[in-house]
Amino acid sequence: MRQWVWVGLMCCAVLPARAEVQQFELSNGLKVILQEDHRSPVVVSQLWYRAGSLDEFNGTTGVAHMLEHMMFKGTKNVPDGQFSKLIAAAGGRENAFTSQDATVFFEQLQKDKLALAFKLEADRMQNLTLAPDAYKKENQVVMEERRMRTDDQPQALVYEKMMSVAFQTNPYRRPVIGWMNDLENMTVDDARDWYHRWYLPNNATLVVAGDVSLGEVKDLAMRYFGGIPSRPLPVRKPQVEPPQIGIKRINVKAPSKLPYLLMGYHVPELRDVNDWEPYALQVLAGVLDGNEGARLGKFVVREQRIATQAGASYDMVARGPGMFMLDGTPSQDKTVADLETALRAQIQSIIKNGVSEAEMKRVKAQVIAAHVYQRDSVFYQAMLLGEYVNDGLPVTAIADEVARIQAITPAQVQAIAAKYLLDDNLTVATLDPQPVTKELANPPISDMHNLK
Repeated sequence: MRQWVWVGLMCCAVLPARAEVQQFELSNGLKVILQEDHRSPVVVSQLWYRAGSLDEFNGTTGVAHMLEHMMFKGTKNVPDGQFSKLIAAAGGRENAFTSQDATVFFEQLQKDKLALAFKLEADRMQNLTLAPDAYKKENQVVMEERRMRTDDQPQALVYEKMMSVAFQTNPYRRPVIGWMNDLENMTVDDARDWYHRWYLPNNATLVVAGDVSLGEVKDLAMRYFGGIPSRPLPVRKPQVEPPQIGIKRINVKAPSKLPYLLMGYHVPELRDVNDWEPYALQVLAGVLDGNEGARLGKFVVREQRIATQAGASYDMVARGPGMFMLDGTPSQDKTVADLETALRAQIQSIIKNGVSEAEMKRVKAQVIAAHVYQRDSVFYQAMLLGEYVNDGLPVTAIADEVARIQAITPAQVQAIAAKYLLDDNLTVATLDPQPVTKELANPPISDMHNLK
């Protein structure tokens, strides 16, 4: 979910001060997180349900995302289509997204309109209509969304296929949008079962950021959410991915003008804030990718001219297992095999020779820059808080992240590459471009969408 923001700040930059994060919990189990920010009269409300594709079962993949759509299709008190109109009439904006780890609904409004967001969210937490006719229409919308976002987008298709191969048992192997066959056979009862299973106050976190006080948020949370009863949650059984015992490969044939390469290594996620490995992996991603001085752009793209684009990414915060990704598009006279060799050569160079102090200084400066820009956005402050709490991490880990990354040494970056970026952890997916018979009619749709 998170991405770096790369700008050229100096390592000595000082992060702006902000109010301490405040937390409380209602008697029904709803967690409430508040980040006060009084720079402008705006407030963001985000309701995070700890239910994403990670919690789905075979046969109903995509149901978490399907219910996200249905949450805008009316309750006993707010008819279909009125939710968005009420927020817009108040001068606000709203949307939602589904990920592997969560389903999130959010509103951004003037500070004196926070009660409206709470009222509407509390209503659809307990009073969703789930009318069969509305479900049938929205199911067609979701299937078309899958066609546009994945089936007609070659690189997205490669990612989906790679994940399905990289993971043997963990639900991360299934796409958030769902398999088409499951969508075709899904019923309104599947969506209703999901709603009753997971859409409970004791499975949700309400994150508020902006120009409001703790007293205001407590009063409104009690008024609108306090009376919603909790229920026992299903037992989430461990779904530990077994160790990979050899390199995996998949070749995807799809209409495309260009080939494409995607490589993924199994790596750890942040489970204990005192564990240095995820922070070292974050630095390693910055050494490889980030700006003009990063290794992949400098060597693979500009000097060797093996790729027109090459990148690396790692997100250390997730409920499920982690992946360290490398990807790229080979130059016109190069193949995906040439590109794979070049990318792996950069990894081996770090394992053998390590990284320089200059590289470390640049990456750490970028970390500070990212945090400065994150704090400029009330919405993104809320996103970080929701993500960390949803994934079982303390909110203090956000403020500590800069210091922990600053403490990473070149030797730790070298060690983390040697430990995890091995063939036994690697899955390689390639796009074998097939003739394009017609231009793709639709661009990719953002994960945050408003198809309601």
